[in-house]
Amino acid sequence: MKFLKLIRYKNLLMLAFMQLLFRYAFLKQQNIPLALSDWQYGLLVLSTVLLAAAGYVINNIYDVATDSINKPNDVVVGKGITETTAYNIYIGLNISGVAIGFILSNIILRPTFASLFILIATLLYFYATTLKQIMILGNFVVALLLAVSVLIIGVFDIFPATTAENQAQMASLFSILIDYALFAFMINFIREIVKDIEDVNGDYNQGMNTLPIAIGVGRAAKIALGFAIIPFILSALYVNTYFMENKLYIAVFYAFATVLAPLLYFIVKIFDAKSQKDFHHLSTILKLILFFGILSILVIALNIKYNA
Repeated sequence: MKFLKLIRYKNLLMLAFMQLLFRYAFLKQQNIPLALSDWQYGLLVLSTVLLAAAGYVINNIYDVATDSINKPNDVVVGKGITETTAYNIYIGLNISGVAIGFILSNIILRPTFASLFILIATLLYFYATTLKQIMILGNFVVALLLAVSVLIIGVFDIFPATTAENQAQMASLFSILIDYALFAFMINFIREIVKDIEDVNGDYNQGMNTLPIAIGVGRAAKIALGFAIIPFILSALYVNTYFMENKLYIAVFYAFATVLAPLLYFIVKIFDAKSQKDFHHLSTILKLILFFGILSILVIALNIKYNA
Protein backbone atom coordinates (compact mmCIF):
# COMPACT_ATOMS: atom_id res chain seq x y z
CA MET A 1 0.00 0.00 0.00
CA LYS A 2 2.90 2.38 0.78
CA PHE A 3 4.34 1.70 -2.67
CA LEU A 4 1.00 2.50 -4.34
CA LYS A 5 0.86 5.84 -2.48
CA LEU A 6 4.46 6.54 -3.46
CA ILE A 7 3.67 6.26 -7.19
CA ARG A 8 0.19 7.88 -6.97
CA TYR A 9 -1.40 4.89 -8.68
CA LYS A 10 -4.80 6.57 -9.18
CA ASN A 11 -3.20 9.25 -11.34
CA LEU A 12 -1.29 6.57 -13.26
CA LEU A 13 -4.50 4.63 -13.91
CA MET A 14 -6.10 7.80 -15.25
CA LEU A 15 -3.11 8.40 -17.53
CA ALA A 16 -3.23 4.83 -18.90
CA PHE A 17 -7.00 5.04 -19.34
CA MET A 18 -6.62 8.29 -21.28
CA GLN A 19 -4.07 6.83 -23.69
CA LEU A 20 -6.09 3.64 -24.22
CA LEU A 21 -9.21 5.72 -24.82
CA PHE A 22 -7.61 7.76 -27.58
CA ARG A 23 -6.39 4.63 -29.32
CA TYR A 24 -9.40 2.33 -29.06
CA ALA A 25 -12.32 4.78 -28.83
CA PHE A 26 -10.97 7.15 -31.46
CA LEU A 27 -8.06 6.10 -33.71
CA LYS A 28 -9.19 2.48 -34.10
CA GLN A 29 -12.61 3.71 -35.27
CA GLN A 30 -11.05 5.54 -38.22
CA ASN A 31 -10.22 3.88 -41.50
CA ILE A 32 -6.48 4.46 -41.18
CA PRO A 33 -3.32 2.38 -40.74
CA LEU A 34 -1.59 2.65 -37.36
CA ALA A 35 2.13 2.18 -36.82
CA LEU A 36 1.90 0.11 -33.63
CA SER A 37 0.26 -3.24 -33.05
CA ASP A 38 -1.88 -3.69 -29.94
CA TRP A 39 0.93 -5.13 -27.83
CA GLN A 40 3.35 -2.44 -29.03
CA TYR A 41 0.85 0.26 -28.09
CA GLY A 42 0.56 -1.43 -24.70
CA LEU A 43 4.32 -0.93 -24.35
CA LEU A 44 3.93 2.77 -25.19
CA VAL A 45 1.33 3.13 -22.44
CA LEU A 46 3.52 1.17 -20.03
CA SER A 47 6.55 3.32 -20.81
CA THR A 48 4.58 6.53 -20.23
CA VAL A 49 3.17 5.19 -16.96
CA LEU A 50 6.59 4.07 -15.72
CA LEU A 51 8.14 7.49 -16.40
CA ALA A 52 5.20 9.25 -14.73
CA ALA A 53 5.53 6.91 -11.72
CA ALA A 54 9.24 7.77 -11.51
CA GLY A 55 8.28 11.45 -11.54
CA TYR A 56 5.90 10.93 -8.61
CA VAL A 57 8.58 9.04 -6.66
CA ILE A 58 11.26 11.73 -7.05
CA ASN A 59 8.65 14.37 -6.25
CA ASN A 60 7.70 12.55 -3.05
CA ILE A 61 11.36 12.29 -2.05
CA TYR A 62 11.91 16.06 -2.38
CA ASP A 63 8.50 17.00 -0.96
CA VAL A 64 8.80 15.26 2.41
CA ALA A 65 9.28 18.50 4.37
CA THR A 66 6.55 20.37 2.48
CA ASP A 67 4.04 17.51 2.61
CA SER A 68 4.67 17.08 6.34
CA ILE A 69 2.96 20.48 6.72
CA ASN A 70 0.46 20.50 3.85
CA LYS A 71 -0.52 16.81 3.67
CA PRO A 72 0.96 14.87 6.59
CA ASN A 73 -1.15 11.79 5.82
CA ASP A 74 0.31 11.59 2.31
CA VAL A 75 3.95 11.42 3.38
CA VAL A 76 5.38 8.03 2.35
CA VAL A 77 9.16 8.42 2.22
CA GLY A 78 10.54 7.84 5.71
CA LYS A 79 7.32 6.16 6.81
CA GLY A 80 7.52 2.56 5.66
CA ILE A 81 9.72 3.26 2.63
CA THR A 82 13.24 4.55 3.23
CA GLU A 83 14.73 7.31 1.10
CA THR A 84 17.32 4.86 -0.28
CA THR A 85 14.59 2.42 -1.32
CA ALA A 86 12.62 5.26 -2.90
CA TYR A 87 15.67 6.32 -4.93
CA ASN A 88 16.19 2.71 -6.10
CA ILE A 89 12.55 2.51 -7.16
CA TYR A 90 12.92 5.83 -8.99
CA ILE A 91 16.01 4.64 -10.89
CA GLY A 92 14.39 1.30 -11.78
CA LEU A 93 11.21 2.94 -13.09
CA ASN A 94 13.17 5.44 -15.19
CA ILE A 95 15.49 2.84 -16.70
CA SER A 96 12.53 0.59 -17.56
CA GLY A 97 10.50 3.43 -19.10
CA VAL A 98 13.37 4.76 -21.22
CA ALA A 99 14.42 1.23 -22.31
CA ILE A 100 10.88 0.45 -23.54
CA GLY A 101 10.83 3.80 -25.34
CA PHE A 102 14.13 2.91 -27.04
CA ILE A 103 12.69 -0.44 -28.17
CA LEU A 104 9.53 1.21 -29.55
CA SER A 105 11.56 3.87 -31.38
CA ASN A 106 13.49 1.15 -33.17
CA ILE A 107 10.32 -0.82 -33.95
CA ILE A 108 8.89 2.16 -35.88
CA LEU A 109 12.34 2.78 -37.43
CA ARG A 110 12.70 6.17 -35.74
CA PRO A 111 15.55 5.57 -33.24
CA THR A 112 15.95 9.31 -32.56
CA PHE A 113 12.43 9.34 -31.04
CA ALA A 114 13.93 7.61 -27.97
CA SER A 115 15.27 11.02 -26.98
CA LEU A 116 11.67 12.03 -26.19
CA PHE A 117 11.55 9.54 -23.30
CA ILE A 118 14.91 10.75 -21.99
CA LEU A 119 13.65 14.34 -22.19
CA ILE A 120 10.48 13.45 -20.23
CA ALA A 121 12.50 11.71 -17.49
CA THR A 122 14.92 14.66 -17.32
CA LEU A 123 12.17 17.27 -17.10
CA LEU A 124 10.40 15.32 -14.34
CA TYR A 125 13.64 15.18 -12.35
CA PHE A 126 14.37 18.89 -12.73
CA TYR A 127 10.74 19.73 -11.96
CA ALA A 128 10.97 17.91 -8.62
CA THR A 129 14.39 19.25 -7.70
CA THR A 130 14.40 22.79 -9.10
CA LEU A 131 11.66 23.96 -11.47
CA LYS A 132 8.69 23.58 -9.11
CA GLN A 133 10.27 26.23 -6.89
CA ILE A 134 10.26 28.76 -9.73
CA MET A 135 7.11 30.84 -10.09
CA ILE A 136 4.89 29.78 -13.05
CA LEU A 137 7.71 27.80 -14.77
CA GLY A 138 7.10 24.71 -12.65
CA ASN A 139 3.35 24.90 -13.33
CA PHE A 140 4.04 25.25 -17.05
CA VAL A 141 6.38 22.24 -17.19
CA VAL A 142 4.08 19.80 -15.38
CA ALA A 143 1.12 20.90 -17.53
CA LEU A 144 3.24 20.54 -20.67
CA LEU A 145 4.23 16.98 -19.72
CA LEU A 146 0.57 15.96 -19.51
CA ALA A 147 0.00 17.44 -22.97
CA VAL A 148 3.00 15.47 -24.26
CA SER A 149 1.39 12.23 -23.01
CA VAL A 150 -1.43 12.94 -25.50
CA LEU A 151 0.81 14.05 -28.37
CA ILE A 152 3.10 11.03 -27.99
CA ILE A 153 0.21 8.89 -29.26
CA GLY A 154 0.29 10.71 -32.58
CA VAL A 155 4.09 10.73 -32.72
CA PHE A 156 4.32 6.94 -32.37
CA ASP A 157 1.04 5.70 -33.87
CA ILE A 158 0.06 8.21 -36.58
CA PHE A 159 3.21 9.92 -37.85
CA PRO A 160 5.17 6.75 -38.81
CA ALA A 161 2.14 5.39 -40.72
CA THR A 162 1.61 8.61 -42.70
CA THR A 163 2.06 8.38 -46.47
CA ALA A 164 1.52 10.80 -49.36
CA GLU A 165 -1.89 9.19 -49.99
CA ASN A 166 -3.27 9.50 -46.44
CA GLN A 167 -1.40 12.62 -45.33
CA ALA A 168 -4.48 14.90 -45.23
CA GLN A 169 -6.53 12.45 -43.13
CA MET A 170 -3.63 11.73 -40.77
CA ALA A 171 -2.95 15.45 -40.32
CA SER A 172 -6.61 16.00 -39.47
CA LEU A 173 -6.51 13.27 -36.80
CA PHE A 174 -3.23 14.58 -35.41
CA SER A 175 -4.80 18.05 -35.16
CA ILE A 176 -7.58 16.58 -32.98
CA LEU A 177 -4.93 15.14 -30.66
CA ILE A 178 -3.32 18.59 -30.55
CA ASP A 179 -6.70 20.10 -29.58
CA TYR A 180 -7.05 17.65 -26.68
CA ALA A 181 -3.41 18.15 -25.66
CA LEU A 182 -4.01 21.92 -25.55
CA PHE A 183 -7.15 21.41 -23.45
CA ALA A 184 -5.25 19.12 -21.05
CA PHE A 185 -2.42 21.67 -20.83
CA MET A 186 -4.72 24.60 -19.99
CA ILE A 187 -6.78 22.79 -17.36
CA ASN A 188 -3.75 21.22 -15.70
CA PHE A 189 -1.87 24.54 -15.73
CA ILE A 190 -4.74 26.21 -13.86
CA ARG A 191 -4.95 23.25 -11.48
CA GLU A 192 -1.25 23.52 -10.66
CA ILE A 193 -1.73 27.16 -9.68
CA VAL A 194 -4.71 26.22 -7.49
CA LYS A 195 -2.65 23.43 -5.88
CA ASP A 196 0.10 25.98 -5.14
CA ILE A 197 -2.48 28.18 -3.42
CA GLU A 198 -3.71 25.16 -1.44
CA ASP A 199 -0.14 24.30 -0.38
CA VAL A 200 1.03 27.85 0.25
CA ASN A 201 1.87 27.37 3.95
CA GLY A 202 4.16 24.38 3.51
CA ASP A 203 5.78 25.88 0.38
CA TYR A 204 6.45 29.17 2.21
CA ASN A 205 8.16 27.37 5.10
CA GLN A 206 10.43 25.61 2.60
CA GLY A 207 11.47 28.86 0.95
CA MET A 208 9.76 28.16 -2.38
CA ASN A 209 8.80 30.95 -4.77
CA THR A 210 5.41 29.87 -6.09
CA LEU A 211 2.90 32.35 -7.50
CA PRO A 212 0.75 32.72 -4.33
CA ILE A 213 3.89 33.23 -2.23
CA ALA A 214 5.23 35.90 -4.60
CA ILE A 215 2.03 37.92 -5.13
CA GLY A 216 -0.36 36.67 -2.45
CA VAL A 217 -3.20 34.15 -2.39
CA GLY A 218 -5.88 36.63 -3.50
CA ARG A 219 -3.99 37.81 -6.58
CA ALA A 220 -2.97 34.24 -7.50
CA ALA A 221 -6.62 33.19 -7.32
CA LYS A 222 -7.57 36.05 -9.66
CA ILE A 223 -4.88 34.93 -12.12
CA ALA A 224 -6.23 31.36 -11.98
CA LEU A 225 -9.70 32.80 -12.65
CA GLY A 226 -8.36 34.75 -15.64
CA PHE A 227 -6.69 31.67 -17.08
CA ALA A 228 -9.91 29.65 -16.55
CA ILE A 229 -11.86 32.02 -18.77
CA ILE A 230 -9.61 31.07 -21.74
CA PRO A 231 -10.49 27.33 -21.89
CA PHE A 232 -14.13 28.21 -21.14
CA ILE A 233 -14.35 30.48 -24.21
CA LEU A 234 -12.28 28.17 -26.43
CA SER A 235 -14.31 25.10 -25.40
CA ALA A 236 -17.58 26.95 -26.09
CA LEU A 237 -16.33 27.97 -29.54
CA TYR A 238 -15.11 24.41 -30.21
CA VAL A 239 -18.52 22.98 -29.29
CA ASN A 240 -20.29 25.49 -31.52
CA THR A 241 -17.89 25.06 -34.46
CA TYR A 242 -17.44 21.29 -34.52
CA PHE A 243 -20.29 19.73 -32.53
CA MET A 244 -23.24 21.95 -33.44
CA GLU A 245 -22.35 22.25 -37.12
CA ASN A 246 -22.02 18.46 -37.40
CA LYS A 247 -25.26 17.96 -35.42
CA LEU A 248 -23.51 16.02 -32.64
CA TYR A 249 -26.15 17.01 -30.11
CA ILE A 250 -25.29 14.30 -27.58
CA ALA A 251 -21.69 15.56 -27.57
CA VAL A 252 -22.97 19.14 -27.20
CA PHE A 253 -25.04 18.23 -24.13
CA TYR A 254 -22.13 16.23 -22.69
CA ALA A 255 -19.71 19.13 -23.17
CA PHE A 256 -22.06 21.60 -21.49
CA ALA A 257 -22.76 19.27 -18.56
CA THR A 258 -19.22 18.04 -17.86
CA VAL A 259 -16.88 20.78 -19.11
CA LEU A 260 -18.53 24.17 -19.62
CA ALA A 261 -20.86 24.14 -16.59
CA PRO A 262 -18.14 22.93 -14.16
CA LEU A 263 -15.70 25.51 -15.60
CA LEU A 264 -18.27 28.24 -15.02
CA TYR A 265 -18.78 26.88 -11.49
CA PHE A 266 -15.01 27.08 -10.93
CA ILE A 267 -14.88 30.67 -12.21
CA VAL A 268 -17.70 31.70 -9.86
CA LYS A 269 -16.50 29.79 -6.78
CA ILE A 270 -12.87 30.91 -6.91
CA PHE A 271 -14.12 34.46 -6.19
CA ASP A 272 -15.10 33.39 -2.67
CA ALA A 273 -12.43 30.72 -2.06
CA LYS A 274 -10.32 31.46 0.99
CA SER A 275 -9.47 28.30 2.96
CA GLN A 276 -7.26 25.36 2.06
CA LYS A 277 -10.42 23.25 1.92
CA ASP A 278 -11.97 25.62 -0.66
CA PHE A 279 -8.96 25.41 -2.96
CA HIS A 280 -8.73 21.64 -2.56
CA HIS A 281 -12.37 21.43 -3.68
CA LEU A 282 -11.62 23.60 -6.72
CA SER A 283 -8.58 21.48 -7.57
CA THR A 284 -10.82 18.40 -7.53
CA ILE A 285 -13.32 20.15 -9.82
CA LEU A 286 -10.55 20.84 -12.35
CA LYS A 287 -9.39 17.23 -12.14
CA LEU A 288 -12.93 16.07 -12.96
CA ILE A 289 -13.17 18.56 -15.84
CA LEU A 290 -9.93 17.16 -17.24
CA PHE A 291 -11.15 13.57 -16.90
CA PHE A 292 -14.56 14.17 -18.47
CA GLY A 293 -13.04 16.41 -21.13
CA ILE A 294 -10.75 13.59 -22.25
CA LEU A 295 -13.65 11.13 -22.01
CA SER A 296 -15.54 13.25 -24.55
CA ILE A 297 -13.56 11.57 -27.33
CA LEU A 298 -15.56 8.41 -26.62
CA VAL A 299 -18.85 10.32 -26.53
CA ILE A 300 -18.03 11.99 -29.86
CA ALA A 301 -17.14 8.64 -31.47
CA LEU A 302 -20.41 7.08 -30.25
CA ASN A 303 -22.41 10.16 -31.33
CA ILE A 304 -20.95 10.00 -34.84
CA LYS A 305 -21.69 6.28 -35.03
CA TYR A 306 -25.24 6.82 -33.75
CA ASN A 307 -25.88 9.62 -36.24
CA ALA A 308 -24.57 7.47 -39.07
